[in-house]
Amino acid sequence: MVVTEKKLIEVQPLGGFDQPLTYSTEEDQFKKIQVGSLVQIPLGKRKVIGIVWSFEGKSFKEPTLIRKILAIIQQAPVLTADLMKLASWISNYYSCSIESCIEAMIPASIREGMKPKSRRLIYLAANYQELLVGLKKAPAQTRVVSFLKKENRPTFISKVLESTKTTSATINSLLQKGVISEKKEIVERVAYEDEFLDSAEQVDQSIKLTDEQNIAVEEICRDLDTYKFKTRLLSGVTGSGKTEVYFEAMQQALNQKGSVLFLVPEVALAPQTVSRLRARFDSEKVVVWHSHLSAGERVDAWRSLINQEAKIVVGARSAIFAPLQHLRLIIVDEEHESSYKQEDTPRYHARDVAVVRAKMTSAVCVLGSATPSLESINNVEKGKYGLSRLSKRVDNRELPLVHLVDMRREADKTKNLPILSQQLVEALRDRIANREQSILFLNRRGFNTTMLCPDCGHVEQCKDCSIALTYHRTDGYLRCHLCGFRKPAPKSCNECKSFDLKKKGHGTQRIEDLVASLLPKRAQIRRVDADIMTKKNLFRETLSDFRKGKIDVLVGTQMIAKGLDFPKVTLVGVVDADLPLRMEDFRASERAFQMLVQVSGRAGRGNRAGEVFIQTYAPHSPSIQFARKCDLKGFLEEELEMRKEFNYPPYRHLIRHLFRGRSEAKVEYYTSEWAKLLEKQNLQDLTVKGPAPAPLEKIKGFYRYHFFYFTSSVSTALKQLKEIRAQFPLDPELHDILDVDAQQIS
Repeated sequence: MVVTEKKLIEVQPLGGFDQPLTYSTEEDQFKKIQVGSLVQIPLGKRKVIGIVWSFEGKSFKEPTLIRKILAIIQQAPVLTADLMKLASWISNYYSCSIESCIEAMIPASIREGMKPKSRRLIYLAANYQELLVGLKKAPAQTRVVSFLKKENRPTFISKVLESTKTTSATINSLLQKGVISEKKEIVERVAYEDEFLDSAEQVDQSIKLTDEQNIAVEEICRDLDTYKFKTRLLSGVTGSGKTEVYFEAMQQALNQKGSVLFLVPEVALAPQTVSRLRARFDSEKVVVWHSHLSAGERVDAWRSLINQEAKIVVGARSAIFAPLQHLRLIIVDEEHESSYKQEDTPRYHARDVAVVRAKMTSAVCVLGSATPSLESINNVEKGKYGLSRLSKRVDNRELPLVHLVDMRREADKTKNLPILSQQLVEALRDRIANREQSILFLNRRGFNTTMLCPDCGHVEQCKDCSIALTYHRTDGYLRCHLCGFRKPAPKSCNECKSFDLKKKGHGTQRIEDLVASLLPKRAQIRRVDADIMTKKNLFRETLSDFRKGKIDVLVGTQMIAKGLDFPKVTLVGVVDADLPLRMEDFRASERAFQMLVQVSGRAGRGNRAGEVFIQTYAPHSPSIQFARKCDLKGFLEEELEMRKEFNYPPYRHLIRHLFRGRSEAKVEYYTSEWAKLLEKQNLQDLTVKGPAPAPLEKIKGFYRYHFFYFTSSVSTALKQLKEIRAQFPLDPELHDILDVDAQQIS
């Protein structure tokens, strides 16, 4: 028997196995693969994809029971070394499988072996004239040769076929005869390739920074010059020019031959950021990275990064996993946004992961916001983060004048519950007359929030979720915004059969209709929400039209509340400012303050002064009063004092433990049993609250109960919970989830 030497490697399967397994390779295979390569491996009776995790460096000789890898899927490493290390950290900190972390990092199209797109080009062979004998009897072939001679360069086959009015058979015949040769050219699919800057937002390369901007740039550049890990909070009022500070810091990182990762909280903000970056850094390739890209765009973006063709990545939450080499700077814009928290496994927070990745790569992490999170403020106070402030708007522009509209008085005057106050309507009309633009903000889409029967009180509910269905006028359907269930709006009550159904509440559709009825017919009104923005590029086109002045009033949800810059907007109206305050969440005041300051900041960013009308039934609410004055310091002092009193985040971590199942009785029983088990334990540094039904008790057919755990050490808490959980047999029909540093508690 011939004995062949083999090598051992460790492979992390992507097939339901949560630790690396040892496999063998042939000598020639071993030479080709690297740590991070994708391979196909046997796992039980299945064939699955795995990532090479490490080299054992050992040799052994047959026979052996160690199974061999089946094939090399992707020779180049699909993850950088820091990302592999980061996957382990996320798995431990957020209590999730390492497999789920890896799958979040590697696009599905890469895992599936998708290849780059290519097109065939043909050209005349060097000795084509020697092979022309007999072509006179083939006029189609003669036309092709004549056309290629005229082109005098490799030409796409599609162009040749169209220009010569011939077929693929003609081309194939010439290839067989050797008259022409062919080659393949990679066709790169670039996201937002056609993105351009309107004249209203052209990047001024010679812009002069303010004194505060210069100080902030100097502080960040000093951090970069140390080549050591540093996190800095850039706190600046809306319109203070944080973006210019980012750009200057990026230039310094690029000068150091490093790469830059730029995170934005919403996919909707990516096009504007991409266009600015491409205009400012026109000699650099800017790659877009987020979950809404096509499979081909993801593959080509990934190739650009792995091949080190691009040094700048911009994207939403998942871009934190972009495989950038030589990372020097990570920017997290609007760092306070809860959208940076992933609500599905792995439940990571991109802002916090950005800080950890920067630490692993000795990079600088800049967190920017006009309304910083309490967690970041607390880290500044503890000395973990540096702080740079921008207290004034650029060009000495004034912050907008904010009016609080007490809707209780409006109700007294009109003897009903008005949607828009008379003050706001008059202000809108003034803007139309003066050819200025307005934004109306309501964080609730749809036309009406509920369909109610006044005779019996029945409200149309989702069959699978604990919420009322929302009426949508555009198609006459009732929809659930949690699970997507929809049904035609009934003509009569499903309970008492009354035909006197009422539609209560209001969403963006109704606001759009109401504004259209109150303003002159020439006024152009457009709505921006998740319902109308399903068509690809429609959001970008709408924002472009608004920037060009083709739209007078933009009605929208949180999609237009942050990060966007429209110099012609002089009026912002907040239709229901109390909405965030009605949430069952200890962060309700913080989110209300952030939302109001951010949306108010869309006004007066150009040469004209701005006004904001905040409609509220709770004008004396602290968060609304602080937002009115844009008093970040006052709000932080009051809110942090309250959080400290109750030992809530940021002073301790919050871990949410959610139990869910299709049987309400089972969920209730097992959560009560879990509570009894916890009571018997000698828990260290772990305060337990619960069980209780989740605010949204049922979603997508699953009943939900939860616990809150408060701790100063996540690792200590998770260790205890995992040990206790190992003693707790849970019904197979139930699932439980640990959400570390939970943001949503609905």
